[in-house]
Amino acid sequence: MFYGEYEHKLDKKGRIIIPSRFREISKDNYIEKFFITRGLDTCLFMFTEEEWKNQELKFKNLSFTKKETRRFNRLFFAGASELILDKQGRILVPAYLKSYAEIKKDIMIVGVSNRIEIWSRERWDEFYATSKESFEDIAEKLMDI
Repeated sequence: MFYGEYEHKLDKKGRIIIPSRFREISKDNYIEKFFITRGLDTCLFMFTEEEWKNQELKFKNLSFTKKETRRFNRLFFAGASELILDKQGRILVPAYLKSYAEIKKDIMIVGVSNRIEIWSRERWDEFYATSKESFEDIAEKLMDI
């Protein structure tokens, strides 16, 4: 559903403008509400309400008696915030999430199929630089193409 890389900046009030393509997809699919939380690799994960419920169900089915499950669930769900785009397609990300993702001004918004990832520009550049060379190796390990 969500694909592509988009460069943006926080506005003067610290809001993030969601790319117009993602806003169109949301409108076409009657998506009004999103959930944002701590992601992996020091980025933020943003899910539609429907996808958030799917993720929540997966994590509810994990055994809470396992230490790793409890730790992950606490960080993932405690960090979550419900969002609705304003009329200009902006969101206000809580300060604790911006701090977690090291977001200051320049950001990358990345569509990763069922979720949107929000990265600080610096962290995205680091991730991309260290990952692009191994893209083919990763594909070979994960799937038969």
